[in-house]
Amino acid sequence: MRFVLYLLMMIAVALSVGFGLSYYALTDGRLFGAVQVGPWVAWPDVGAAAPNPYTRGLLAREAQLQLGQAEGLRFVASMDGDDQPLTRSCSYRVAGMTPLATAWTLVALDEDGRNVAAPDMPQAMRSSGLVRRNDGSIEIAVGTRLMDGNWLELTGNGPFSLVLTLYDTAAFSGFSSDAAMPIIVRGRCS
Repeated sequence: MRFVLYLLMMIAVALSVGFGLSYYALTDGRLFGAVQVGPWVAWPDVGAAAPNPYTRGLLAREAQLQLGQAEGLRFVASMDGDDQPLTRSCSYRVAGMTPLATAWTLVALDEDGRNVAAPDMPQAMRSSGLVRRNDGSIEIAVGTRLMDGNWLELTGNGPFSLVLTLYDTAAFSGFSSDAAMPIIVRGRCS
């Protein structure tokens, strides 16, 4: 009887660990196929002709049209620089340098992938329509309250993610520094 009990416990542990690691690999995946730079996470094999198995699992789960490797790379941030979740009850500042790319866009999406920008405002910040600092760096205010400068106005409440899509970039050719990605700083919360 003791043998059967131990066998059932070992099977339960094996299934829990196996399914838990599979879930982690497909959702977070930093140890398996994703690359994290500060708060930004990217899956560099997404547009490859033969992506690794974890990237294929992510593609199957998301079921979204992805850019090819020669077309661009998508970075997603759901946390700020202090590892706090992004929420629409707070304001944020996205500041710093972006990796070299022909163009890029910054979009705010809710948990279901819907754009949460205010209806009568631009739905995305574009690299071509920004006021930059003298050194070429960017500073974008993100939030539901009126802010000066480059402002991505959000609507509603709840969590959101920032998606920075780089078009025509070689971001992972020798790219590994946090200094090359913008930081996300939490401002005032209501």
